[in-house]
Amino acid sequence: MREFKIESMARSSELSQYLKSDTNPDLLRVDDCGLFCEAGGFHIDPWRPVSHAVITHAHGDHARYGSKLYYCVKENLPLLQVRLGEQAKFKTFAYGEKFKLGGATVSFHPAGHILGSSQVRVEYEGRVWVASGDYKRAHDPTCAPFEVVPCDVFITEATFALPIYRWDSGEKTAKEVLKWWDENIRENRPSLLFCYALGKAQRLLSEIHHLDPNRHAYLHGAMLGLTKQYREAGIEMISTTPVAEAPKTEKFGKELILAPPSAFRSLWMKRFKGVSTGFASGWMRVRGARRRKGYDRGFVLSDHADWPDLLRTVKDTGARLILPTHGASETLSRRLIEMGLEAEPLGLTAYEAEEGDSMPTEAKQGAQDEAVQEAGV
Repeated sequence: MREFKIESMARSSELSQYLKSDTNPDLLRVDDCGLFCEAGGFHIDPWRPVSHAVITHAHGDHARYGSKLYYCVKENLPLLQVRLGEQAKFKTFAYGEKFKLGGATVSFHPAGHILGSSQVRVEYEGRVWVASGDYKRAHDPTCAPFEVVPCDVFITEATFALPIYRWDSGEKTAKEVLKWWDENIRENRPSLLFCYALGKAQRLLSEIHHLDPNRHAYLHGAMLGLTKQYREAGIEMISTTPVAEAPKTEKFGKELILAPPSAFRSLWMKRFKGVSTGFASGWMRVRGARRRKGYDRGFVLSDHADWPDLLRTVKDTGARLILPTHGASETLSRRLIEMGLEAEPLGLTAYEAEEGDSMPTEAKQGAQDEAVQEAGV
């Protein structure tokens, strides 16, 4: 893991003078524990235990156990308590509420990724940096929509930063899921849909509810507590039953069952006979991804920004410097420079997997390599 140094980029002299001087260091930098703010004495989404951890959202690659004190937006707290345990210590804030950490002023702003997801705005000595965490601009009935936060420096995710990655609406994808489900009903086959346990599962349940509220689904045990938190937050979803509570005689012939990818081809899956399998993920945009993993159907649904929305967002922030991280950060940086913006990859590599993502690294890399070939970048 390299430490980001501002000198490593040939920036304009005016920008360099504005962002850094001998007495005015980088506001956020990478150290051995993650993204560190020296002025505030805290880390954002640290991957090792620290004294003060500011958390963007509750996915396991961003919220890790062991820190002394966690700071989060109020909507994120119930999910973090499921993730980290109620013995963990938290301080919570409303979206947009400013608070002091050391000499820095910090606030959380909606990221549109999952319930309680946040961007982190950090202000110090007149400079404003924003760390996006994971985000998306598409409509999602389960979380607050993304808020554009003006800033000097924008640290943006780049998970799907290739031109091939362009998303349809969640509603359109839910209609495709319903069509597949209905086809399986006619053939008396269980519809087993794999998706991430936190965020994706609840988004699917909610999108289906808005199309046909009388539907019902079964859930893998890994999704129960998280889905319960969404319901308690007032998110409308179709009714669900734990698979474990179904009678042993249940054949699931006309049912939709949601499960995390880790359950694929497991002993748990043997309960479902003649099953049709599907996977809902942004990785399904690549033609060979579904075949490589072995699912019958692939549904393109992501909780990350697609290529057009990544480009739109960095422009909307008005940032004078963009630092893409985790994902195709070099590709995004090159494109932003071609657009006349100043950009450089930020070497944060510890955020690679969403909650319940068991897609093997080699399979994911194969999908990414294929996407690069299709994109011609």
